[in-house]
Amino acid sequence: MRDAVQTIGNMIDKAAVSIISSVDEAGFPNTKAMFPPRKRDGIKHIYFTTNTSSMRVKQYTDNPKACVYFYDKRFFRGVMLKGTMKVLHDKISKEMIWRDGDEMYYPKGVTDPDYCVLKFTAQNGRYYSNFKSEDFKVE
Repeated sequence: MRDAVQTIGNMIDKAAVSIISSVDEAGFPNTKAMFPPRKRDGIKHIYFTTNTSSMRVKQYTDNPKACVYFYDKRFFRGVMLKGTMKVLHDKISKEMIWRDGDEMYYPKGVTDPDYCVLKFTAQNGRYYSNFKSEDFKVE
């Protein structure tokens, strides 16, 4: 992979689904599909919306270790990013990724107490393409 930020960034931008993983209280991985990220800064910081009341928020609060996965089924390639997930409740973060129509999920708007932001910070990753995998660090 010549340029990880460009190659992986393009894959993230085209993803229809994000796969995120957290660690439960017994130390087991928990994985779920989510909507694509709302914002990203390169591939280092990736932002998602979620419900404050979700199981995932409690898990990330207790243990911030996280993994996100994006895939391109057309070309059978994917990327796993490992790092940490931080739960953000501040007004600036919530406004930054709010979109028209989010009232469907958060009826009280951007100030809905059941609306928060997940900020993923990548440390390293593993890219799969053309029947081979490649590890890389995220700077």
